[in-house]
Amino acid sequence: MMTLWSVSFVLLCVWRFSYAQYEHLGYLPGYQDPAQDLYTAPELPKDIPRIQLRLAGEKRKHNEGRVEVFYEGEWGTVCDDDFTIHTAQVVCRELGYSEAVSWSPSSKYGKGEGRIWFDNVHCTGNEKSLAQCESNGIGVSDCKHTEDVGVVCSDKRIPGFKFVNTLTNNINSLNIQVEDVRIRPVLSSYRKRIPVTQGYVEVKDGGKWKQICDDEWTDMNSRVICGMFGFPGIKRYNTRVYKMFARRRKPAYWDYSINCTGNEAHLSSCKLGHMLAIKTNSTCEQGTPVVVSCVPGRAFAPTPMAGYRKAFRQEVRPDYQHLVRLRGGAVIGEGRVEVLKNGEWGTICDDNWNLVAATVVCRELGFGSAKEALSGGLLGQGMGPVHMNEVKCSGFEKSVTECPFNMDKDSEGCSHEEDAGVRCNVPAMGFQQRLRLSGGRNPFEGRVEVLMERNGSLVWGTVCGEGWGTMEAMVVCRQLGLGFASHAFQETWIWPGAVNADSVVMSGVRCAGTEMSLSHCLHHGEYLSCPKGGGRFAAGVSCSETAPDLVLNPQVVEQTTYLEDRPMFMLQCAYEENCLGSTSSSTPANSYRRLLRFSSQIHNNGQSDFRPKASRETWVWHDCHRHYHSMEVFTHYDLLSNNGTKVAEGHKASFCLEDSECDEGIEKRYECANFGEQGITVGCWDTYRHDIDCQWVDITDVKPGDYIFQIVINPNYEVAESDYTNNIVKCRCRYDGHRIWMYNCHIGGSFSAETEDTFPGLINNQVTHR
Repeated sequence: MMTLWSVSFVLLCVWRFSYAQYEHLGYLPGYQDPAQDLYTAPELPKDIPRIQLRLAGEKRKHNEGRVEVFYEGEWGTVCDDDFTIHTAQVVCRELGYSEAVSWSPSSKYGKGEGRIWFDNVHCTGNEKSLAQCESNGIGVSDCKHTEDVGVVCSDKRIPGFKFVNTLTNNINSLNIQVEDVRIRPVLSSYRKRIPVTQGYVEVKDGGKWKQICDDEWTDMNSRVICGMFGFPGIKRYNTRVYKMFARRRKPAYWDYSINCTGNEAHLSSCKLGHMLAIKTNSTCEQGTPVVVSCVPGRAFAPTPMAGYRKAFRQEVRPDYQHLVRLRGGAVIGEGRVEVLKNGEWGTICDDNWNLVAATVVCRELGFGSAKEALSGGLLGQGMGPVHMNEVKCSGFEKSVTECPFNMDKDSEGCSHEEDAGVRCNVPAMGFQQRLRLSGGRNPFEGRVEVLMERNGSLVWGTVCGEGWGTMEAMVVCRQLGLGFASHAFQETWIWPGAVNADSVVMSGVRCAGTEMSLSHCLHHGEYLSCPKGGGRFAAGVSCSETAPDLVLNPQVVEQTTYLEDRPMFMLQCAYEENCLGSTSSSTPANSYRRLLRFSSQIHNNGQSDFRPKASRETWVWHDCHRHYHSMEVFTHYDLLSNNGTKVAEGHKASFCLEDSECDEGIEKRYECANFGEQGITVGCWDTYRHDIDCQWVDITDVKPGDYIFQIVINPNYEVAESDYTNNIVKCRCRYDGHRIWMYNCHIGGSFSAETEDTFPGLINNQVTHR
């Protein structure tokens, strides 16, 4: 039975989280706007040509594209001659964006059609319209469409922006330009749910929220709106109850209808419908305000508020259930796109990769439309084959694997430097409201403080630092939208934090690293246990927008394996470092140990350098080998029976993390000589040769037979990476007592689940609760 304070706590949580539904879009909390200084639409002199603008072409974000101008009933382009960021500023602000970020010459977004309306444009940046800038004259140009200019605008809209149409005869050709859009829940049953999945569609125009008349509304329009808010689909709803609600409260309607085809990733790509013949501001002749009802993905399915904590634990779906997955992203809904083909996971080349194809991926995985189609291996480089190239989707496919692509050269000319990725719209869950970093030098670091219920009220407090590690820090950084964890701190005396939040309110936290919220991790309930207390021993994190990603080359392991019988008197240093089997302690000095030797080539395919957790002054000196260990355990080597039982093991300390070789054009940064800095640069690899100490597994006591050989990098997750699932290599191994064969070496998780099931043991290094 829920007590009164329990109900109050849940209601307060829902109230707070309801704000978060719109916070990421810049909306103010609540549904009524306070008085504000409204945007004033520019009044142009009568001699200035009336134009309308849009961003078109092969876009990878909704707020970028080729600049197109509508004049005299025809869309045309702008030449890049003399174009500057000041001109881009005028374009973006005329479209309702707060500022320009950059501009691109030479038809980056594809060649346009029709007239080139402007050439040699010179703007100061203060003009209200592109038509006010100096130029050769509208329609006067010596350019070709290979010189069409494009811009990237800030995704932040101008507060109070109001769309003003100066071309009433051609309104159906124009794109929608409003300040903002939202789904406003009006029924009490939906206002208590997170995320908000059903309600009025409202646009903010001229600083005021307005409903849309449903006279010409279609399911395609609803599909676009739901996609923007992180939902993959739409469903029917009870229209009768909304008609009753509309009769009780007079709606304020927007002046226009909306016309979407359904494959748009954002409302700004939809066309403006005709201007409605609204007699007064409270009537919509044959209709009522538009309502959408969205279907969330399984990980975000709404539930009655009492089941909140359980409902929003992220589901982990087995890979065999679908043919597409995301890897290397900092938050849920983003990552490098990988597809399963012929039983093997591979990537997609970014040639012609756009928002439409990215949206197909996002919807397939249970998210909304795509916020951004990423290119150039921006979220790290994959391994294995490049399965698809020049993908061209209609936007309505159930899977990106159904989209046509260039089958003649699915990987020809493409490398993993061109791996495609996505950032998807996901529902606003309000998780950021329950967590904060305090006392840090910048927003990316600080003591972790959480909002918890204590004695019937919500209070801020600290997290016990005991047992706090990288996985827990990863969840904190993800929940706050700050990227990856770079460090986890068990002591935070350097960060004072909020004085009124010193008390420990959460302890015993253990995370898998994939949770969306720290509250989803295992932790102590009402009875806390933190012997050292909070204060200086509270948990802390530092976050980073990028992270390394270590990947072992399986072919090198397979090609360099051999056996060596080595006398015990030559293994004293290895014995001291526990690199031999348990029976070595009783082995005479003149006897031999049988060693399975191999080389390891460890690549950094991530976005930042891999650095040891410990600072240089804390590295441990090993007198026998005469070197420093920057990480005491860097790799684990295991020999497993076919049923997954460990029969022999080894480990390797990182006595020297350095750049052995690098890809072309990348300079080595780390070298161990003369007590130098250690690490692995992005695009470089560190090679541990087969002939160095401890680069082996001691199989002296292993009987002949068939085995599985397994290598795990960074096994204790001491250093944060963007993807831990590719830190393992597994091989088939046959030992006849004299010789050894290594075959079928591959990265864990690189094949289909059915194939991986034939390799028992640690299947794909998927992190589980510790």
